[in-house]
Amino acid sequence: MRSFFRFFIDLIFVFAVIFIWLMLIYQYVLTLGGFFYRLKLKKESRRVKGQGNLPSVSILIPARNEEKVIRNLLQRLQSLNYPEDKMEIIVINDGSTDGTESIVQGIAKDDFRIKLLTLPFSEYGKGKAAVLNRGLQKASHEVIAVYDADNIPENDSLLLLCRRLVSDNKLAAVTGKFRAFNRNTNLLTRFINIESVAFQWIIQAGRWFFLKVAFISGTNFVIWKNILKRIGGWDEQALTEDSELTFRIYNEKFLVGFLPVAVSWEQEPENFSTWIRQRTRWARGNNYIISKHGHQLFKKRLSFFYLELVNLLFLYYLFLFAIIFSDVLFIFSALNIVEIRVIGPYTELWALAFFLFVFEIILALSFEKEDSWKNILLVLLTYFSYTKLWAFVVLRSFYQDIVRKKARIWVKTERFDIKENDIKETKEWIERRWVLKKKKED
Repeated sequence: MRSFFRFFIDLIFVFAVIFIWLMLIYQYVLTLGGFFYRLKLKKESRRVKGQGNLPSVSILIPARNEEKVIRNLLQRLQSLNYPEDKMEIIVINDGSTDGTESIVQGIAKDDFRIKLLTLPFSEYGKGKAAVLNRGLQKASHEVIAVYDADNIPENDSLLLLCRRLVSDNKLAAVTGKFRAFNRNTNLLTRFINIESVAFQWIIQAGRWFFLKVAFISGTNFVIWKNILKRIGGWDEQALTEDSELTFRIYNEKFLVGFLPVAVSWEQEPENFSTWIRQRTRWARGNNYIISKHGHQLFKKRLSFFYLELVNLLFLYYLFLFAIIFSDVLFIFSALNIVEIRVIGPYTELWALAFFLFVFEIILALSFEKEDSWKNILLVLLTYFSYTKLWAFVVLRSFYQDIVRKKARIWVKTERFDIKENDIKETKEWIERRWVLKKKKED
């Protein structure tokens, strides 16, 4: 019995090493893709510039108790570099009990483009997808744009997204880049900032460069209204309505483009309880996508569905559990509870894995000019702390979905009081970028 237990431990260890390194190689390849995509981005932006007539756009803003943030968003939308007669702004009030409605009404009375849609009591609290579907019914323009209420889009964000959308008839949607305007608030927001920069320049940019695959990010994106209606709008059962929508877009043989020069700044969770609730919703949303679209795995031909479902299964089931097993075995081995008898250069492999992790993220941070010594030290700390929290989140999602069979209820991420210095720095950053851009054009 003891020999079988030892064999089982060795087997788990070998599989953990294999799965971890498969993901590391995949991420490294995507990092190269992100690097090459950034090199060609300026050329691509010049090619897109001026192509086609700008479409008319209906901007949808889901709003539930957003008094802390929505004024900044509406003011930014009012100053966007986009023709006034081709833009309408629809704020969908989902049963707000704070001052959201009065703030919107106060701004709307002086701007014909802003419209307030208040949902009836019977439709309160059904989630972001349901709110967006109601806004879709009221939208009168040919393109739908979505911004979360905490966003601060840059001047030309919508313009760049729409120019890219009309430049290629294979594109159903184009998603931009999001940044954290409260990234310097505390240690958690700094971790989230590093994570979001790495995700966008490694995963999003890398997959777009190699595979022409990108995921809608949930905010700062545009989509053709006729295509959105054709595929049935947003899935109101999905907790990650953006990712689920992406799957159906690709199933219809369209593409989602990624354009990181179109930037919007957003507020990130400032405490761990909010972060855990948000990320658990994301993980449960991915569980739902796998359960809804899993039958695509049985198709013989390779497709976006096949590749991305395999990726989700690998990431959320195999890779993270490999990480958990390897960490547990490391602790037990250090305490002499178990002994790993498989011969190999595992210390060297761990050192190389750590180097690749740090290298990839620092490279991504350098694209945003955030590769400071402070952030480099935080990347080192992230490897041993923040990344491990994802394992807890995934386990929590499994517990809620499989054990408790908890109802899928979309819960809005908590908003925080905006610090004046954060807004000031962000707006100054936006204005500097805008002035530099205009000088280059002139």
